[in-house]
Amino acid sequence: MGRETGPPGGPGPADSRGVADGSGSAGERGPASAGELPGEPRKVARVVLLDPQDRILLMHGYEPDDPSDTWWFTPGGGLEGDETRAEAALRELAEETGITDVELGPVLWRRMCSFPFDGRRWDQDEWYYLARTTQTEAAPTGLTELEQRSTAGLRWWTSAELSAAHETVYPTRLAELLRTLLDEGPPRTPVVLAPEIV
Repeated sequence: MGRETGPPGGPGPADSRGVADGSGSAGERGPASAGELPGEPRKVARVVLLDPQDRILLMHGYEPDDPSDTWWFTPGGGLEGDETRAEAALRELAEETGITDVELGPVLWRRMCSFPFDGRRWDQDEWYYLARTTQTEAAPTGLTELEQRSTAGLRWWTSAELSAAHETVYPTRLAELLRTLLDEGPPRTPVVLAPEIV
């Protein structure tokens, strides 16, 4: 969640500041999952969840020790055990949003990111999956302790609202990426985004 993670998803867990990456949720940042090697980037699956009106669901993350340091990010987090990225995407989405009635689509984007969160640096290899749902009521059901200390809720955003936002969102080009997705549909193969280091 949050900075794109598992702690937040902002540029990192949710994406460490902005859109979270996440191993767990809590933003995009989070602890390394079992099976990860020291020095290896954390494998993260994120979800670009759209409702019938093409609104995207984002999580609001913040630095645990500085609630004024906030960002928005996509749900998602790190892989656990031997699960696939798709399995991790669905599990993280359910834990962070309570939404389980989902049609998971293709991987849209891939990116490497690195960001500070909760006193450490997170290095993540993130895959962003497209998903659709008609279930718009969201309620987190399985946030980790770190995610509980670093997330402040969820919100559905229209493309126009996202484009006009003055808040930090991760990945930082999410508004542009979403507009292209809605205008042109999913890419034939995942688009590799520029690395983001915060």
